[in-house]
Amino acid sequence: MKPVRTFAEALGAGVLVLDGGLSNQLEAQGCDLTDALWSARLLADGPAQIEAAHAAYVRAGARVLITASYQATFEGFARRGVGRAEAAGLLARSVELARTAAGRVREEIWVAASVGSYGAMLADGSEYRGRYGLSVRELEAFHRPRIEALVAAEPDVLALETVPDVVEAEALMRAAEGCGVPVWLSYTVEGGLTRAGQDLAEAFAVAAGNDQVVAVGVNCCDPAAAGAAVERAAVATGKPAVVYPNSGELWDARGRGWRGDTAFDPARAVEWAAAGARIVGGCCRVGPATIAALAASLAAGEEGS
Repeated sequence: MKPVRTFAEALGAGVLVLDGGLSNQLEAQGCDLTDALWSARLLADGPAQIEAAHAAYVRAGARVLITASYQATFEGFARRGVGRAEAAGLLARSVELARTAAGRVREEIWVAASVGSYGAMLADGSEYRGRYGLSVRELEAFHRPRIEALVAAEPDVLALETVPDVVEAEALMRAAEGCGVPVWLSYTVEGGLTRAGQDLAEAFAVAAGNDQVVAVGVNCCDPAAAGAAVERAAVATGKPAVVYPNSGELWDARGRGWRGDTAFDPARAVEWAAAGARIVGGCCRVGPATIAALAASLAAGEEGS
């Protein structure tokens, strides 16, 4: 159902279970995501599949759903011959589909509109490198129209996610400034640094003192890096942390496939919550079964505390 409480109020009341990877659930449903638009293509070609994927995570216990707009941009749609008015409608549809899936249950479900990085639009793995050679102003101009289109659909929060460097984080927060919707800021990290090699404490600090930012943390990273990052985010900002790592497998951008082994342990969600995380879930290759186990671990941890 549409939540009664604001997202910030819910964060103050306890840990919120986030969903897992949308793309892997869509693939499990038989969808072909080899297109450069990835899951965003289905906003036009298969919206029922997106709604079904959201519903699978709701059944698994997720109480926050991230929309299928990560790779949805005006520029990306334009390459497919989609005009701006239609593209804006597809962005709004991403929020509506998540809201519809949430409406199937009585529990409060919050919708987080995904705002992916500039690198996601390039569809070449650039979000795992950052440092695009663009200024804060140029990146702000890229992100603002999409944020405005998503905000018009009335999500509960904006997920500024898979951010590879501080320059883009600053641009995203400027683009979202004054939009009337709270945001969370989530970096993708490696080796205790942003993907661009910046110190995490400094990266998180750009959100300190910004009341619009309700949570700061990491996503789309190795699960082993999550705990330390959560602690640094909490210390650097004094805000709740958000954490949703990958399964532990690595994305091969050139081969457009995953390699390596799964290392996501749902039981570690309790440790992340103890370190300050208030939004906990999974990213790529983390499916509904794992989210269900994660939700059970958090519930057991609350009962034992």
